Amino acid sequence: MSDQKTILDEMRNAQIQDTYIHPADLTWVGFPGAPGIEMKVFRVSSETGTWTVLFQCAAGSGFPRHMHLGAGEYLMISGEMEVRGGAKAGGITAVAGDYGYEPTGMIHDWTNFVTDAVFLFTNHGPIQFMDDDDNIVAVLDWQGVLAIDASAPAPV
Repeated sequence: MSDQKTILDEMRNAQIQDTYIHPADLTWVGFPGAPGIEMKVFRVSSETGTWTVLFQCAAGSGFPRHMHLGAGEYLMISGEMEVRGGAKAGGITAVAGDYGYEPTGMIHDWTNFVTDAVFLFTNHGPIQFMDDDDNIVAVLDWQGVLAIDASAPAPV
């Protein structure tokens, strides 16, 4: 590559920034309203509302009833997760190595972690948490994810 090309590339790249995360350097922070679930925030975009986190979930923990106001994607790294009651109830049972896509508008009742589990999750917008009567209890958007992350103790 020519010196001129290298200089132009460096000038262009100086105006934007790559994101590199070393997960071991981040602190786990509890996910509000879901005892036994912690997360590490990898990236939050104020431009698109997208957020990417690593979840660590204890066996028996779960996410309460919610609706995806933006599509979600996950990759199971370890463990087992039951969505909509798991495969035995007509839902999904996700295990290590599985990828899932949850379209905008998808409603999930209790999402249960059968075993200790870790999964990478990207949501392309907010999530609305609801009670059994569909009353809105909370909405988690990119700003809320940043607020949760800010509550984490400083890494040691």
